Amino acid sequence: MCLADTPTIVESTEISTSENRQKKNPMRAITLAKLLARTRGALPMKLSHTENLAMLAVALSGLAWGVFWIPLRALDDAGIAGVWAVVLFYALPTLLLVPIMVLRRRQIISGGWSLHFAGILAGLALVCYAGALVFTEVVRALLFYYLTPIWSTVLARLVLGEAITRRRWGTIILGLIGLMLILKIDTGFSGGLNAGDWMGFAGGFVWAMAAVCMKSDDSGNGIDFTLSYFFWGTVAALLLTVLPQKGSQSAPEWEAIRNVLHWIVPVVLFLVIPPALAIMWGATVLSPGLLAILFMTEISAGTITAAIWADEPFGLREMSGVILITAAGIFEPVLKMYRGET
Repeated sequence: MCLADTPTIVESTEISTSENRQKKNPMRAITLAKLLARTRGALPMKLSHTENLAMLAVALSGLAWGVFWIPLRALDDAGIAGVWAVVLFYALPTLLLVPIMVLRRRQIISGGWSLHFAGILAGLALVCYAGALVFTEVVRALLFYYLTPIWSTVLARLVLGEAITRRRWGTIILGLIGLMLILKIDTGFSGGLNAGDWMGFAGGFVWAMAAVCMKSDDSGNGIDFTLSYFFWGTVAALLLTVLPQKGSQSAPEWEAIRNVLHWIVPVVLFLVIPPALAIMWGATVLSPGLLAILFMTEISAGTITAAIWADEPFGLREMSGVILITAAGIFEPVLKMYRGET
C-alpha cells in the first residue's frame, strides 16, 4: 500500500463510521473535511521537498567531483599513477567506512542480493569511468561515459515504466550539446575505439543499470548503497590492475603511499565519501535519467577549475558548453515549479 492512498482510506473510513454524526453536527463535518484536505496536500509537498533536496545534493556532488582531477594529478606527481590512484581512492574510503559497516552489518545482510547487486553495478560503472580516464583521452572518456542520460532514461522506461517526456528529451539534448561544445567534438576523433573508449561506454551503461536498480529497491537506502558501492568498487579497482594495458604498472612503494596520507585522508573524508553518499541517496529518490543529467555538473566544474588552476583554455565555446549543461540541470525542476507541479 503506498502512502498516497492513505488519505483516501482515512476519508472512506471516517465517512462510513461517522456519517450519522456528521449529519447531526455540520461543524464536525467541516472540520474533518479541512483536516483531510490538509493531509492530501502534505504528502506531495513532502515528496517535492525531498526531490528538490536530492536534486541539489546530486548537482553539488557533481561540482565536487569536478575538481577531482586536482588530487589525481597530485597523486601522479607523488608516484602513484594510473589505475593505482583509482585503487587508492576506493580502498581508502572502504577502510575508513569499516566501523560503519560493522555498525550496520544487520542492515547490510538483510539488504540481500538487491543491495549488493546495485553496489556491484555502481562500483563497476565508476571504476570503468575512472579506468577510461587512464586508458584513453579524457575527451573520449567523458563523451562515451556521459551518454548515460540516454541509457538511464530508456532503461527507466523499460524497467520502471517511467514516461519519457518532451522536457526530459530537452534536458538530455541541452546537456549533450554542451558536452560536445566543451569537448570540441566537431574536430573529430582519430583512430578507432580503444579499450579506454569501451570502458567509458560500458561505465555509462552500467551506471544506468545501477541507478535503475537503486530506484526500484523500495527497501534500500543511501547509506547501505554507499557502503556496498565502495566495497565492490574496491574489488573492481583491484581487478583493473591486472589488465594488460598501459597504466597498469606495478604497485607503488609503501613509502609513496605513506607520504600522501596526510592530505589524501581529508580529501577522501570531504571530497569522496559525502558526494558518493549524496549520489547514492539521490538515486533512491530521483528518476535515473534526471540523476544522470544533474551529475553533468562535473564537466562544468572540471572545465572551469582546469582553466583557473591548470591554464587550460576557457573561451566562448567552453563558456557556452557550461551554460548549456547548467541549463540542462535546472530546466526540468524550474519547469515543474513554473507549472505548479509537486
